[in-house]
Amino acid sequence: MSSQSLVIFLANLFLLLLIASSHAELRVDYYRNTCPNVESIVRSTVEKKYHQTPVTAPATLRLFFHDCFVRGCDASVMLASRNNSAEKDNPINLSLAGDGFDTVIKAKNAVDSVPGCQNKVSCADILAMATRDVIALTGGPSYAVELGRLDGRISTKASVRHHLPRPEFKLKQLNQMFASHGLTLMDLVALSGGHTLGFSHCSQFSKRIYSFRSGKRIDPALNTAYAKQLQQECPENVDPRIAINMDPTTPNTFDNQYYKNLQLGKGLLSSDQVLFTHKKTKDLVNLFASNNTAFETSFVIAITRLGRIGVKTGNQGEIRRDCSMVN
Repeated sequence: MSSQSLVIFLANLFLLLLIASSHAELRVDYYRNTCPNVESIVRSTVEKKYHQTPVTAPATLRLFFHDCFVRGCDASVMLASRNNSAEKDNPINLSLAGDGFDTVIKAKNAVDSVPGCQNKVSCADILAMATRDVIALTGGPSYAVELGRLDGRISTKASVRHHLPRPEFKLKQLNQMFASHGLTLMDLVALSGGHTLGFSHCSQFSKRIYSFRSGKRIDPALNTAYAKQLQQECPENVDPRIAINMDPTTPNTFDNQYYKNLQLGKGLLSSDQVLFTHKKTKDLVNLFASNNTAFETSFVIAITRLGRIGVKTGNQGEIRRDCSMVN
């Protein structure tokens, strides 16, 4: 670990100690009086769903990220529309697995079925809690979730554009996008570790293995054996929707293997591998690859900060009775 990485990590560790009381709008005990058992109700539902369908874990984590980065963490990604004009209808979001939506809907129904809790807990908060629970269920850290978000009333397909990272993004583009939400370079590297779970589609990285640039068919940043494996799993004329694990080593476990893969040239997307090839983030990748505790600590801080983006309070939002439509 370089001295610079150590200093950054220790600073983040200090922030973690302050995190529960550092944000005025959200509180970990927000539902203490209105629905005191909400976390256990949500956790029980998420556990049941996860054991039935393991893809629930990456689907829920990705849903939370896609929600927060567009209009803030307000469950606007869950709103449906009659004319396919909502966030979820944007081509980028069409690949979101239905199990993420289903997890939140099932948890919302479970909460609302408890006397005293009906219409007291927002879909946005349930998504935040469910995200924490799937991370813990797959071997990752558990953490205190700040609560008190209201659900947004607006969801448009157009609002997704320019708000979500693309697989071909360079580090500068990634950093600018994360910084626009108040997230640091360390938050960017830590949150990218969420790619330790889940999958991507052949269309998202096919250029890296077939037409990288003139004179180079395969991206030289890719491990050669891994590139050949990807070519076997994603032939040139294959259905572009075929899914490939983001982490070829431990795809169902929330761990720091993602960073070890980057060290070996096994980052599936260009936007993954650039974290290791760029000098500004290489030290952080090496730190997280060698120290799972450092990764988990930084991830908890980063996802807590992520959960504060664009939070709706007061008359800015509502508590939806049905997560897929405004009241």
